[in-house]
Amino acid sequence: MYSEEQKMYFSKNLLDWYQTHKRDLPWRRSKNPYYIWISEVMLQQTRVDTVIPYFHRFVDQFPTVEALATAPEENVLKAWEGLGYYSRARNLQSAVREVHERYEGIVPQNKADISALKGVGPYTSGAILSIAYNKPEPAVDGNVMRVLSRYFLIEEDIMKPSTRTIMEKLARELILEGTASDFNQALMELGAMVCTPRSPHCLTCPVMAHCSAREAGMEEALPIKKKAKPPRPELRAVAFIEGTGEHAGKWLIRQRPQEGLLARMWELPHVEWPSSGWQSDEDNMSGLRKALAEQEQIGIQPDEWFMDAEHIFSHIVWKMKVYRAKLGDANRPSTGEEWIPFHYRWVGPEDLQNYAFPNVFVRIIKEWQERNED
Repeated sequence: MYSEEQKMYFSKNLLDWYQTHKRDLPWRRSKNPYYIWISEVMLQQTRVDTVIPYFHRFVDQFPTVEALATAPEENVLKAWEGLGYYSRARNLQSAVREVHERYEGIVPQNKADISALKGVGPYTSGAILSIAYNKPEPAVDGNVMRVLSRYFLIEEDIMKPSTRTIMEKLARELILEGTASDFNQALMELGAMVCTPRSPHCLTCPVMAHCSAREAGMEEALPIKKKAKPPRPELRAVAFIEGTGEHAGKWLIRQRPQEGLLARMWELPHVEWPSSGWQSDEDNMSGLRKALAEQEQIGIQPDEWFMDAEHIFSHIVWKMKVYRAKLGDANRPSTGEEWIPFHYRWVGPEDLQNYAFPNVFVRIIKEWQERNED
């Protein structure tokens, strides 16, 4: 289907280019499969510049398989705080625990064993095996599919499993003997730095001369990718409950359920709002008060709008209105000693390092702190 000349040109020129132009990234300074694994999980749906400081902090805190395997989950989630997609961190720790228990802390070197670990899909297993162990396994992600779609003029929808199968077979054929580690990193690097989603830098591309998409004038039309459904909006009313009395200077947080979205993380109390939409702030505060009383059996006194916020997941987007409030029944002043449910906590600035929050609540808390410092 694709000429051997075109494939050989691609592989040799890409490898030569990589030796000169590769970025100095912290996970490239070691062949430690554990470090490479961490970096690949962090880099899923996250920019390199964002990941670098997280990677440094994470490996400093959990420098070995044993350190991560034996760490409390809340410490791992706190170290991950701000990266989002927290199931990545949970799956990583679960898989690392299995490596610690079943493989004496050594990341497996064969496809079957490493693919059986929780959260390790075809891309991650291929990346670890090729980069750390130089095994000739493909590591096909979005960057790679974009490059291959353009160079070989593959006009199939890259969201289809059958197209991924084509890409993986082709990527495997392109790996020259003994070059798997450098080749897969070079392929990723080309997609990230040159063969970009928009306005690809064709004139600086090391394989431009035989790029079929460029010859056909289709470099910006590829890859073909069926658009995903936009995340559905959900309205959320949030209570920023400030402490009084012995809890002055603190605020009330709660822990999410053991399973499901953002499981076991901490957040500001909030309720889902009817899809019919927001009303006046006065009516919103009244509805928030009633909803928390019914759903959580706690009484609050909302007193003013604080800010709007938004948090985007892959499938939903929370559109949030945040209201400042005090704990207690509206008919009597709060003493700060009212009963709170078991999954609630009073926390202050000094306590934040002990609790992992989704990023949106970190932003809200920081805004509250900044305003109270003025």
